[in-house]
Formats: sequence, C-alpha cells, structure tokens
Amino acid sequence: MQAAVDSGRIVGAVVLVMRHDQVAYQRAFGWADRESQKPMRPDALFRIASQTKAITSVALMTLVESGVVRLADPVSKWLPGLGTVRVATGSDTGLVLAPLKRAITIRDLLTHTAGLSYGNDSLIRGAYAAEGLGPAAGYGWYTADKSEPICASMDRLGRLPIASQPGERFVYGYATDVLGCVIERVSGVSLAEYFSKHILGPLGMRETWFYPPESQSPRLATVYTRTDAGLVRAAEGSKGQGDYITGPRVSYSGGAGLISTARDYARFLQMLANGGELGGVRILGPRTVELMTSDHADTLFSRNGMGFGLGFEILENPGRAGQYGNPGRFGWGGAYTTNYWVDPRDDLVVVFMTQLLPNPGLDLPDRLRAMVYQAVEK
Repeated sequence: MQAAVDSGRIVGAVVLVMRHDQVAYQRAFGWADRESQKPMRPDALFRIASQTKAITSVALMTLVESGVVRLADPVSKWLPGLGTVRVATGSDTGLVLAPLKRAITIRDLLTHTAGLSYGNDSLIRGAYAAEGLGPAAGYGWYTADKSEPICASMDRLGRLPIASQPGERFVYGYATDVLGCVIERVSGVSLAEYFSKHILGPLGMRETWFYPPESQSPRLATVYTRTDAGLVRAAEGSKGQGDYITGPRVSYSGGAGLISTARDYARFLQMLANGGELGGVRILGPRTVELMTSDHADTLFSRNGMGFGLGFEILENPGRAGQYGNPGRFGWGGAYTTNYWVDPRDDLVVVFMTQLLPNPGLDLPDRLRAMVYQAVEK
C-alpha cells in the first residue's frame, strides 16, 4: 500500500483486517487530502458507493424474515410501472421494445438478474438521460444531487426500456435502488430511517450516513482521478467529490449512497460472518445469511468459479476462479475503489478503502487478498 502511494497509484488508503471478531491489522497510508497535506487516518470517512448494496440487501431480508415480503413477489406490487416495462433489443431496423416474458421479482433484484442497467447502454441511454437517469446522473448510479426522493426516480424506470428480460442475464444497475424503494413503501419510513432503526443503530454503526453532518466534512477523504499526468483531485459534482455534504440530502440511494468508515463497515460485515449476530444483537437469522451467501445466479454471473448471492459475489471454486479464499467467501466493492470480503470459514473480514474514480486497472484489492491469506495459519 505504501509503495502504491509512493508511486502515485493511489493518494491514500485504509486497510482493516478482522479475525475472530478482533482487529488483526489496521493501518492508514498516504493522504486524505494531498493538496492540504492532511494525513489519512484510520477513522477517515469514505464514499462507499456500491458497498451500500450489501446493507440494502440485508435490510430487505429483514422484511422477508418478518413475512411481509417474499423473494418471489413481483416488484410491481410496490412499483406498478415495473410491471409493464419494455425490454430494449436491437435489430436491423433499429430499437425494438418487447414486453416482459414474466414479472420482475424481488429475487431478481437481489441477484441483479432483473434486467435493470444503469441506463448507459447505447440503445437506451438517450431515453434515460431525458428522465435525468443513466448518463444524466454521473456514471448512472449517482443520486446525491437529486432534489427528489429515490422512489420518485425509480418510478420513472417504469417509463423507460430495460436492458434484458428478467432471469436471462446478469445486468448491474438500478436493481438495489429499486429494493430501497420497496423497503420505503413497505415500512412507511425513509431508507435512512429504516437503516438507522434496524441495522446501523443496533450494530453501533454511528459513523455511517447517507449524508454526514456538516461538522464531519473535514473527515471525508478527497476523491482523485487518473490523468496522463498522474492522479489529480477530482472535480466537484457527480463524477468527482459529490454532493454528500452540501447537496439536497433527500435521495437515499440503496444502490450507492452511503458514506462510512472502515471500522463501521467491518462491524456490519462481522455480523454477517457471525451468521447474523454481533455483540448480542441479532439482525438476521443464520439460515437467512446462509441463503444470502449461496449462489443464486449460476452461469448468468460467471463460468469461472464465481457465483452471486442475494447481494454479494460468492467464491464457489477457488481453483477455477484462481483466487485465494475458501468456498463461500463473499464480497463486493464500490465505484470509488473501496472493496471488502468476508471468509466465514476463516472467520476473516477485510475492508480496503481509498477514493479513486474511475479506477481502471488498479490491482491493489487482489494484491491485498494474497497478502492477507498468506498470513493466515489456522
């Protein structure tokens, strides 16, 4: 990590390794803000983008456990427009819009097999841009600058074509934002309130927010971007620093909205590693965690030893994948180059945080994985 800072591949990072619910390794590297020479600290705040998806998925499964939502339920029960959405396909004569072959289900959303992209596909990007989504929303996933609630944005998906028939392809996109809207409509409260009551508060995650208090802004690590001249401070706005402090603060994106620390996020992961419980507080039942961390996507996700569960990538076959870890290791990452994984068999939780957007070719998470596993003896 220090070599990556010294060579200019990253500006700063935090690494946290938990073993048996104890900190095995924690260190901050480089700068939280290079221009002001502010050192990176272990308690720095990071935009975790798609790492939000894991928390939203767990929140949804608390509703499944309570019996008010079923995995087989059609999402149109809560977002009617997604019951009549059309599927975009290309032909010799141009764009063809086909009706759904079957309803989009909650399980489709959790496994990213619902056909919902981020609207950047060439066939549909113009339609999404006209509705303020896709290319009109940064890289598609960004909603922190929106002055409307997330459900208002997701309702508009019903007027837009989607990228694939449900259940036919793994398509990464707005699926988890739709889940966040389902949570709001079932619970009757905002996603921020639901997270606080059912996950963040019970787990003692006091430094995880959609929009941090303005007083915490000095702790927010700066986003950098790569240019031919090296790493430079990213611009303000949706493709850079974002509007997490001074924006409208009303759109709670279940797909990419949270800000957190390495230690806070590790508490959430340790709960999953423990089968749904942490410090005497149970968030999910162990059978629910087992279901979530089983492969549901089969070859729709990968033919190379990796699967996808209800919110996470799953290591199915280490040899075929060519990756360290035990079968059942699960994890994911975020657009700002954050990354995490949990290996229940080794009782191992790892969090890697930096702020680099976009992040082409950065191999530090893979290198970190090799370094961590070579240190695990028993």
